[in-house]
Amino acid sequence: MRKGEKFVWNEEREKSFEELKQCLVSAPILTLPSGSGGFQIYSDASKKGLGCVLMHHGKVIAYASRQLKPYEMNYPTNDLELVAVVFALKIWRHYLYGESCDVFTDHKSLKYIFTQRELNMRQRRWLELLKDYGTNIQYHPRKANVVADALSRKSGMIAGIKVEKEIIRDLERLDIELYVRGHHGYWASLRVKPDLISWIKEA
Repeated sequence: MRKGEKFVWNEEREKSFEELKQCLVSAPILTLPSGSGGFQIYSDASKKGLGCVLMHHGKVIAYASRQLKPYEMNYPTNDLELVAVVFALKIWRHYLYGESCDVFTDHKSLKYIFTQRELNMRQRRWLELLKDYGTNIQYHPRKANVVADALSRKSGMIAGIKVEKEIIRDLERLDIELYVRGHHGYWASLRVKPDLISWIKEA
């Protein structure tokens, strides 16, 4: 609007206002699953790492990614994509065990993994794990799987963070996750002590 111009509420401005309201109430934040069923996993693997997204009825529940382990770097593409699915099922077991779940991957041949006859021992072991879940693997083109694709390629940066195994185990036990932003990692440490015991020790 220009100075001195009379404000007119027209159809175009009404449309913009409604779009703004929708953006404000549907921010891309993590939510908790409500009810059962309707879970979707979007997974992807690259030569750097694995990435996956857990959704429930179209809303994002969690993101996860990790760098490839040294021995995984020699895996063929088919195995890497399957590793990404197994990785997702293991870390989100508490959400997915006993639930129906659609798994979307950009590797088309993975859709037919249950009907393939010639499988190596590693693939057979993974398939046994997949059978414990109500998974339905579907093909999803890379251009439509951008979040998982980006996570799998970005996870190489996490390699720069070196932490003690004991700290990692403690964090996992407390269900605390480490988030990495940009090129730097930040640890947050919180120590809680009962006040009464602390006062007695200090006295």
